[in-house]
Amino acid sequence: MVDALKLGKRTATVKAWIEAMPGAEGRVFSPGKTSPPLNIIYKVMGKIFAILALRGTPDVILKCDPLLASALRNDYTGVGHRSHLDERFWISVRLDADVPMKEVRHLLSLSYDLVCESLTAKQKAELERSAPGKKPTSR
Repeated sequence: MVDALKLGKRTATVKAWIEAMPGAEGRVFSPGKTSPPLNIIYKVMGKIFAILALRGTPDVILKCDPLLASALRNDYTGVGHRSHLDERFWISVRLDADVPMKEVRHLLSLSYDLVCESLTAKQKAELERSAPGKKPTSR
């Protein structure tokens, strides 16, 4: 159903970046069975690291270090908070605002890394086995 949606160029690019990450699994969220999807919730080993909006304002919600989140909110008008998740640890990045795509990709990698760092040794080994030759984090 997501493939049938016409995604903006930036949203499609971010979607491709996320789906290329080792172990990333997306689950489409829709308010009803017949409603078009609202977003895709991406997890690695069962832990959320990104929520990509498919309708409305083009944005992605990412996990973030609290100090960096505060600095980003000061530096960019396109970085804020748009979810029920704790605003200390989560940021919303508008893809149609002043945040360069290079920075969006960097923040996406940081979000993924933060979640991967919190995995147990067993989960990290399982992730490594599921994506041989790829590191589970981008650092």
